[in-house]
Amino acid sequence: MTRNTFSKIVKKYIHLIYGDSINTSQVNKLFLTIEKIFKLKKKKSSRDQLWSEKDILLITYADSISHFGQKNLKTLNQFLKQFCKEFEIIHILPFFPYSSDDGFAVIDYKKIKNDHGDWTNLKNITKNFKVMIDLVINHCSSENQLFKNFLNNKTPGKGFFISDKNKFKESVKIVRPRSSSLSKKVHLANKEAYVWCTFSHDQVDFDFKNLDVLIYFFGIIKFYLDQNIKALRLDAVAFLWKKLGTRCINLPETHEIIRLIRIVVEYYYDEVLIITETNIPSHENLSYFGNNNEAHCIYNFTFAPLLIHSIISGNSFYLKKWSRGMPPAQEKNAYLNFISSHDGIGLRPLEGILPEEEIGKYISFLKNQGALLTYRKYKKKESVYEVNITLLNSLQETYYGKDKLDMQRFILAHAILFSVEGIPAIYIQNLLGSKNDNLKVKKTGLNRSINRRNWEYDEVKYKLKKSENKNCKIYNSLINLMKIRKKQPAFHPNATQFTLQLEEQFYGIWRQSIDKSQSIFCINNLTKFKRKISLLDINLISTDKWFDLISRKKLNNIDDELIFDPYQTYWITNKRYK
Repeated sequence: MTRNTFSKIVKKYIHLIYGDSINTSQVNKLFLTIEKIFKLKKKKSSRDQLWSEKDILLITYADSISHFGQKNLKTLNQFLKQFCKEFEIIHILPFFPYSSDDGFAVIDYKKIKNDHGDWTNLKNITKNFKVMIDLVINHCSSENQLFKNFLNNKTPGKGFFISDKNKFKESVKIVRPRSSSLSKKVHLANKEAYVWCTFSHDQVDFDFKNLDVLIYFFGIIKFYLDQNIKALRLDAVAFLWKKLGTRCINLPETHEIIRLIRIVVEYYYDEVLIITETNIPSHENLSYFGNNNEAHCIYNFTFAPLLIHSIISGNSFYLKKWSRGMPPAQEKNAYLNFISSHDGIGLRPLEGILPEEEIGKYISFLKNQGALLTYRKYKKKESVYEVNITLLNSLQETYYGKDKLDMQRFILAHAILFSVEGIPAIYIQNLLGSKNDNLKVKKTGLNRSINRRNWEYDEVKYKLKKSENKNCKIYNSLINLMKIRKKQPAFHPNATQFTLQLEEQFYGIWRQSIDKSQSIFCINNLTKFKRKISLLDINLISTDKWFDLISRKKLNNIDDELIFDPYQTYWITNKRYK
């Protein structure tokens, strides 16, 4: 792309964001400011594609694993090099100094919390892995110097936040993920005022109507990418632009800002991904692909709660209906799939997919497994926003009672995760087989702490090397599936996917490699019973030879029946890569 073309696109997005509030002279000045911030010439990309079947992502905090007397990022690097060689991408959740929300109330965007180490420690991780970090772009901590300057009418920070002399009217239209008051009382230049807080009163929202806020964040982006960061997760980005009288979510200006960030990042840096974190209903989430000009990847929030529901109910009806309707991502877009994360199981993505009575049953079931509930307020009513529980606890039994098959269900869930279209992401607590950490919840008072255990490195090493230990069995099973997945072109994130028409006790998809040379039929028994299907039902081509990648067994006769143990998965392929 020439500088002239780049200039035209950037200026177009700026006009679309700020409209009549900005003139041509200001647009030109902002473009030159962006150029000055980056001070780089366009590099030539060394990669033909942004991702492949080899890309698997690990989600972790800097202190998910720690060792006494050692900086957390150094310990994390040791763990990654010893136990996580199959991962290509590491998402390290916020490691900045913070005042609340386990890092998402950032006090200083350019510093690393002392317990974690420094930028040299982080760069050491980037030598062996591609690293994704959070750009906490919607808000910052009330202890951030920017906010302190704002209160005292000083720069930088003056005019950076949304404020009014009166409380903001909490319109029934405004969508928020919390039930706290939207307005926080402050003293602005010694006068009483209120600031906008979408999340908590310790997390104050930026005002992107102010050009200086956009410029500030381009400076932060430049700083991060210079640390060899390969992916930026735009946290809570759906709430970025506010306009009274609207829902204050998914507004057009928000989409244009994401487009602006992407074009600037792509112009100055190679192979850097922009990923949006938008925990909203599926049809709204899909809009963040734009026309292949917004996020490279979007978090596939509907997948996790729907998959867990299908396994505990032993029924794929809603999962199949949803997956049939999911549009394939375009060539330079991909879904980012996960089953659980540092947050809870979000329920908003199930809106319009699961009936309300079924969602109620689902919540009650998970609560009986030890889950905690987090609420939001919408239209003056409180509703469950997310369910806080570990994946292992959520699958410890089913709607039909207790059994001893929780580990099989857990492995099944990941087998499905590794097979579906998109890039799979594993939360470190799943890799380690963590259970509900109620002691940490008691200590922090935060529901989300239930799935944020802090492990001691020596304990992790002991558990993962003790073969009879459940944690070790889980870890080895997931690593084995990952090794198989990474060799199969049909598991490329953009390879063709088709949902199979099978009985509701099964969930099956067909994947085909981009060059059409490999097919994989991924078929999963969602029940605790032995079941069988006829291979004729999946229309295997008789002239090909077929194998199961997981058991490594050959299918001798395509007219046979396929026998499934409880919660068993088959990956049947016509081309086996060793």
